[in-house]
Amino acid sequence: MSQPDSRITIRIQLNGSLHETRAKATVASVIADRTPRPPFAVEVNKMLVPRPQYATKALHEGDVMEIVTLVGGG
Repeated sequence: MSQPDSRITIRIQLNGSLHETRAKATVASVIADRTPRPPFAVEVNKMLVPRPQYATKALHEGDVMEIVTLVGGG
């Protein structure tokens, strides 16, 4: 029988830097800590995460998350 994961924190790559966050973190919880200015998009492991899934998309040790702020202009 496998042991439950007892880690309190996990390490992810966030916008190119190592970031420590709580185990069982979601995209929404990481965004709440960062408060990016809208509009923005989020990728986890090079896959776009739809906004309705932010609260349920769990993050795991070693994931790569990018928060990309969209900038308009001409």
